[in-house]
Amino acid sequence: MHMADALISPAVGGTMWVVSGGLLTWCASRGRRAARGNLVPLRGVLGAFIFAAQMLNFSIPGTGSSGHLGGGLILTLLVGPAAAFLVMATVLTVQALFFADGGLLALGCNIFNLGFFPAFVAFPFIYRPLAGAQRTGPRAAGAAILAAVAGLLMGATGVVVQTRASGISELPFGPFIALMLPIHAAIGVVEGLATAAVVAFVARARPETITEEAAPVPVAGRTLAVLALAAVLLGGLGSWFASTHPDGLEWAIGRTAGSEELAAPAEGIHARLAVIQEKTAVLPDYDFAAAQESAGPETAPEPAAAWPAVSAGTSVAGVVGAAITLGLALLFGLLLRAGANRRTSLPT
Repeated sequence: MHMADALISPAVGGTMWVVSGGLLTWCASRGRRAARGNLVPLRGVLGAFIFAAQMLNFSIPGTGSSGHLGGGLILTLLVGPAAAFLVMATVLTVQALFFADGGLLALGCNIFNLGFFPAFVAFPFIYRPLAGAQRTGPRAAGAAILAAVAGLLMGATGVVVQTRASGISELPFGPFIALMLPIHAAIGVVEGLATAAVVAFVARARPETITEEAAPVPVAGRTLAVLALAAVLLGGLGSWFASTHPDGLEWAIGRTAGSEELAAPAEGIHARLAVIQEKTAVLPDYDFAAAQESAGPETAPEPAAAWPAVSAGTSVAGVVGAAITLGLALLFGLLLRAGANRRTSLPT
């Protein structure tokens, strides 16, 4: 559900940058308490895990489409809503800057759609009332599925509304949303099951970590090591087995407009941001740039995609991207912790 700049006007993109920036500022202020409580390593490792997990698309049977984990609900249940929003923003920024996954103009939209709805709507209003204090078992799993589906449906609706408000594409609202909602509901079921599994693993390994407010207690090194290893395996090897079908957003666009990729305006801020992204994306589309250039002209017929797609470029992208996300999430967490410690040391 990573929006490209071709869907977004400067007015809508700029507005969503301001909205997401304001939320990030508020979350950073709220996140200082958790940063004091040794949750910083968990934030970093979870950021790397979510980055890698998003590379592994899974097919939606009978649709010709695929989906991938968003990860917002997993983050919220393990580190709390404010920290989850910060980590999700880190993941999406790394993807946009270094891998050209999602547009720079659309980054504010993507952060809001994938971060705000699971953390600040689905978790407090759906998951928490249904699951109560439970984090494992059938009740918690059912709550995770319903919350994940709701979060993705709200995010998908946000994509459609932002696209229509931009008015630079010809995607009609009715057909577009009629395709977006069912496919993301199906993706949400898988996301809910994955969320329940990850949270149950952490809860069993370190039950005192999982509380109503993501209590500030350290997570066992063994648990962090398992999550870090999972990130390396998913990004380095699991990404080879990603579905070759277009993801839910691309599929819906293709069914609505006849093409999965829409052309962005060739002038103005879209063109300037495209140049910036081309320079920062060291591994565009999660592969070596040279491999993409050797693919031939766009007019040549595309061969059938191989599966599994064994690719050194994809493996490098998965591991490097997870490492960058880990490093940035740790850096931001440490900066928040330093700010929190400085506040507590000031005389009153």
